[in-house]
Amino acid sequence: MPTSAGALYDKVRHVIPPIEWPAFSGDIEAILKLKRQRNAVILAHNYQTPEIFHCVADIVGDSLALARRAMEVEADTIVLAGVHFMAETAKLLNPEKTVLIPDTGAGCSLAESITPADVRLMRERFPGVPVVTYVNTSAAVKAESDICCTSGNARAIVESLGVPRVIMLPDEYLAQNIAKETDVEIIAWKGHCEVHELFDAGDIRDLREAHPGVMVLAHPECPPEVVAEADFAGSTAAMSDYVAREKPPRVVLLTECSMSDNVAVAHPDVEFVRPCNLCPHMKRITLPNIREALEHNRHEVTIDPRVAARARRAVERMLAV
Repeated sequence: MPTSAGALYDKVRHVIPPIEWPAFSGDIEAILKLKRQRNAVILAHNYQTPEIFHCVADIVGDSLALARRAMEVEADTIVLAGVHFMAETAKLLNPEKTVLIPDTGAGCSLAESITPADVRLMRERFPGVPVVTYVNTSAAVKAESDICCTSGNARAIVESLGVPRVIMLPDEYLAQNIAKETDVEIIAWKGHCEVHELFDAGDIRDLREAHPGVMVLAHPECPPEVVAEADFAGSTAAMSDYVAREKPPRVVLLTECSMSDNVAVAHPDVEFVRPCNLCPHMKRITLPNIREALEHNRHEVTIDPRVAARARRAVERMLAV
């Protein structure tokens, strides 16, 4: 990564207008310096804004990529530019490191849709059925689970268990979409992502009429009728790979707003139609509060050791598949 903000602007000029850059450059310079001083790295999810994703992050990706790469981190401090469950996952995999989240209010509607008690009740209702828990959950919920999954590996995880049916929590739409791809019976929960549940099949038909020839890529947290209407469905990493591989002249990503901006940086010749929805939790992470986290060691993530040991086991089982 370039060592100054000025050297970075060429990379993002396609998505950040020149008039906006001065508002970012001072914090970027400070963060780059603080990372060197603190021996820190920044992990950023694909939904972070371009000035974070492309200018201060050291490791970027979807939930699965961040989980895998977190285990390789040699720095003393990890700053998680994402939401709280991601910071907890980083801490689970790096228990001896300092993990910071710039804003403790960066939550997740899926994580908030289920509690450990809910998981225990599902086990009572379906005795002996393994529990597959989406990483978009708290460490306490992961601790009640057998194994975790992401949107990118959910089918592989479900089928790796070698059982006729599983409980899959908490995203109902992801569970329904995976159920169509496998012979394993999937018992779902009623959680939804507040970003992806807003898309509907009519949106896609309107997009095709307004933008002839547009390729529609949908995240599997979208309702099944949206996935059925799309040209391709996959995790944020799979969407990015699709654009890189297929290079569609015109594309729309049915997911969080910043995803299109971040993919567009590497593909300036692709036209991105942007009727996307914004995640208010992801947008709580900003350059100023990343800087403050590094300056003051602010908002350190801690997990009860008894919870962490059980939750870590579920995450490590996922990563072993």
